[in-house]
Amino acid sequence: MLPFAGIATFFRAEARSLDAEWHADAALLGVPFDITVGYRPGARFAPRAIREASLRYALPPEGYYHPRHGYRLTDYHVVDAGDVDLPTLEPMLAFDRITAAARALRQHATLPIFIGGDHSVSFPLLRAFDDVDDLHIVQIDAHLDFTDIRNETRYSNSSPFRRAVEVLPNLRHITTIGLRGVRFDREAVDAAIKRGHRLVFREDLFDADIETFLPEGKPVYLSFDVDALDPSVFPATSSPEADGLSFREVVSIIQATAARNFLVGVDFVEMTPSLDVNGNSALLAARLLVEIMLAATASHHAARGDAS
Repeated sequence: MLPFAGIATFFRAEARSLDAEWHADAALLGVPFDITVGYRPGARFAPRAIREASLRYALPPEGYYHPRHGYRLTDYHVVDAGDVDLPTLEPMLAFDRITAAARALRQHATLPIFIGGDHSVSFPLLRAFDDVDDLHIVQIDAHLDFTDIRNETRYSNSSPFRRAVEVLPNLRHITTIGLRGVRFDREAVDAAIKRGHRLVFREDLFDADIETFLPEGKPVYLSFDVDALDPSVFPATSSPEADGLSFREVVSIIQATAARNFLVGVDFVEMTPSLDVNGNSALLAARLLVEIMLAATASHHAARGDAS
């Protein structure tokens, strides 16, 4: 079926309720929440926009064929688990529902993928991983998102990882890759460094091997903020920063992270569809989710000792 026809689900996967009995290699859950952004709102509409764009990459049973790689994601079972039903103006209730839905999705999928929404949703999502020992985060982002308080609130999209380390004793380390811009919160930077986080700035990536910055042999939660990409590549984001990463750089970081570790979960946040005037950002978002599934599959096979 052509991309502009039929019911839109992620990659034209079957839609299943979190209350039903099923298990998938990967399952995607929308988290349409954006009331904590500090600049341009609209990320609540990203799950729907990415669903529609992902029909361009509908996954056939035989997998994606590439002349150099053969068939990939063959018999890979993907499920669209719908969206979290969120109250509009009750953020704490919304966070509780997000955590509950994330816990449920983890029971259904080897790779749970959460589509935001603004970056504040990473906090309630991470609460659902409180049983993962020695949990590490790889955060691909232009911003640190470790602020304590912004505009008298502790739960903005600038603070998800600050809140997470406060309540998750199993969260050992955070590596943030792609930092740049002229506006940093000194207190947040100092607090992150004091805790031992690794801060990788844009200029650090010009000559260094990305693997030197990454954890190894760890359960990793990958948090991808689309503003890590250069605005010329991905303009549809609330807080763009000049001199961002290229598509190839981002894919290399994803691949290296998955190759060295075991991905236990992924969130993909901060896309603002109203700023996507030609739809290219949504298509790129869908393609990046494909790359994440490809990378994670290799990682999970290696962890099980499967043949390549």
